[in-house]
Amino acid sequence: MPPLRSVCVFCGSRPGLNPAHAATARAFGAALAAEGWRLVYGAGDVGLMGEVARAAQSAGAATMGVIPTHLMTRERGKRDLAQLVVTEDMHERKKVMFMNSDAIVVLPGGAGSLDEFFEVLTWRQIGLHRKPIFLLDTDGYWQPLAALIRHIIDEGFAEETMQDYYITVPDLPALLARLRAALS
Repeated sequence: MPPLRSVCVFCGSRPGLNPAHAATARAFGAALAAEGWRLVYGAGDVGLMGEVARAAQSAGAATMGVIPTHLMTRERGKRDLAQLVVTEDMHERKKVMFMNSDAIVVLPGGAGSLDEFFEVLTWRQIGLHRKPIFLLDTDGYWQPLAALIRHIIDEGFAEETMQDYYITVPDLPALLARLRAALS
């Protein structure tokens, strides 16, 4: 039997204003189950986090949530997951999520999602891992981030190779194709 593959999902604890983001989060949750992959995420039952988790659970995916104690109330920590890990702080949360995943997917989100993305990107840049990192660019959400990273490179604060450490995918079918290749 092949090993269980786990996908870490970083995303917003809010739904955002574009309904396409919530729809994509739900579709991705269901796709995780269809592929037989485990969802590793921030354990919240709000925003895009809640959407992806509820869809994954409803479709039968294994789920692992990781949440710091201080966010259990604010993010409505989801207690009906296959595995729930409560950490002391945000740093431990990110580390546990990362260590329990084979690939990272970043859906739309705010400052927390950016923090998570930049942490795993930095770890990749300095050689601490080789896990694939994907930005799901629903409706062009991550295009301003791509422009900022290009600007950082153009200004000499990062090597050109920084863009090789993550992959921006335009939609869910492209993401699933890339994940299948990465996790096979």
